[in-house]
Amino acid sequence: MGRQWVSTIYRRLRKRASPLWLYPNFASQLPSAMHDIRIRTALRSDLPRLTEIYNHYVTHTPITFDLAPHTVEARIPWFEQFAATGRHRLLAAEENGIVVGYAGTMRFRNKAAYETSVETTVYCSHDALGRGIGSRLYAALFEEIAGEDIHRIIGGYTLPNPATLALHERFGFKQVAVFSEAGRKFGRYWDVGFSERPLRLPSG
Repeated sequence: MGRQWVSTIYRRLRKRASPLWLYPNFASQLPSAMHDIRIRTALRSDLPRLTEIYNHYVTHTPITFDLAPHTVEARIPWFEQFAATGRHRLLAAEENGIVVGYAGTMRFRNKAAYETSVETTVYCSHDALGRGIGSRLYAALFEEIAGEDIHRIIGGYTLPNPATLALHERFGFKQVAVFSEAGRKFGRYWDVGFSERPLRLPSG
């Protein structure tokens, strides 16, 4: 009955004028049985699925400012920036053997003085939105990097995007900048927000 109920709620949200990624509170309505997700280090064999997840957002949303879908081969250099240890990690969320999302930390800028700052990336499969997968990924990711030499974690996102903004606030990020009309996609300009947090949040 739980899955049937979730399916009904999901279909109703899909009929709304705005896409599901604009609804950050949907996850709180879901039964805990829907959160049977395994979080693990992403593997090279995951790359086709990771690319598929990302390309949906390239084609259908302004969330990424890429304008054309990527081939798997073109995403190899992106994948190779991550490692099983160190500052730059990539985790995958898997359900029933299928990757349904991923999150990682990447170099923020190439110049050496930026090395203790990382930028996050997080994407969930479009048919698994609103289930708290992004929160599960972020929680695991920040635990993985807790012992690394990182000073600042930075998240950038296209606006409006209340779901992503809420996700970052939930993990202690504070919005520090909004660049107005920074990118052009789908025939209009979009603002970009940036939030940041220290690696270790203040206690209390």
